[in-house]
Amino acid sequence: MTADDSFGRLDDDDYPAYTMGRAAEMLGTTQGFLRAIGEARLIAPLRSEGGHRRYSRYQLRIAARARELVDQGTPIEAACRIIALEDQLEEAQRSNAEHRRAAESAKPTTAA
Repeated sequence: MTADDSFGRLDDDDYPAYTMGRAAEMLGTTQGFLRAIGEARLIAPLRSEGGHRRYSRYQLRIAARARELVDQGTPIEAACRIIALEDQLEEAQRSNAEHRRAAESAKPTTAA
């Protein structure tokens, strides 16, 4: 991999660029919190060759949402379930919008 290839990944939301320590620091949480949401299968960090957890920006956004819910008093398991359901709802809404657009474009136009 060249330096240019590495710099191209800086804009990739799915590139696992952050160590567990750095991710916890950025989120203002503990490494244990990140382990807990991993154990709850909310996020699945990739592993470095040495076996260390690595997090992407996308995963950090999910973890930040989980932290927000936990800070409001939601148990961690419930917070993880809420986030999964929010994600499913968003995907369903996106799919419905696509189907509506397809149905609209398939309607025959009437000449006036």
